[in-house]
Amino acid sequence: MLDWIAQHEKSLSVIASFSSVLIWLVYAQLLYLGFRRQRSSRLIINRGRNKDISALCLISNMSAESVFVQYIIAELHTSQGVITMDVTDFEQEYNKGDEDEEQRNNDTSGVIDVTENTRQGPIRPGGFSHIGTFRELVERIARCEDINMDGHVPQGDIEFTHIKIRLIGIYGPENKPIGAERGFDLTYNEDQFSLRPSSWDTKQLSSMRQRRNLHKIVDSLNATNFSSSSSFSREEGEQAS
Repeated sequence: MLDWIAQHEKSLSVIASFSSVLIWLVYAQLLYLGFRRQRSSRLIINRGRNKDISALCLISNMSAESVFVQYIIAELHTSQGVITMDVTDFEQEYNKGDEDEEQRNNDTSGVIDVTENTRQGPIRPGGFSHIGTFRELVERIARCEDINMDGHVPQGDIEFTHIKIRLIGIYGPENKPIGAERGFDLTYNEDQFSLRPSSWDTKQLSSMRQRRNLHKIVDSLNATNFSSSSSFSREEGEQAS
């Protein structure tokens, strides 16, 4: 045995060196994957509690660090165009005397609860939040475009076909924003909309190109004080009415 080793000493040395390099490469790959996992964000958009339009729109943070949600954009696809709306802030409805009541509450507590006015803010690792029900989002977008509704169902020939939720946020020390989006198909059935995810998972907007685009979108939103936009076109009969 010793003689065989002595005869193949050079070959065995090469094999041992190659094996060591291979082990170190595998170890380095594992370290890199762990580092990339720590630096990568992962946001999940899903429906909760129900499977129809009354389901909650849930946002979960499966990243290693907190994610600060900066914007939440909803796109409602209809048979007559697409309506895009910033739904980050809650819809405010004031009645007579609300301002006085709000002033009294502020004077009493001295603290304003920001979470009552906006969904903007951090979501801790493993945490989740919701932005209301899909029904509330659809009805809010429809009101913005002055679409006549019968409950959550549009009147006339217009049909709602799809709703997409897009998140834009800041992850850890990253300079450029990150994002995520997921669409849900709307199907009208027996006086109710069914809600079905159009993809099995949430699309992560985390590549360098996508993050540059998100940075431009954020700059545009900040510069224009964006609330909503639309490619929606009414039928002539609706416009006349």
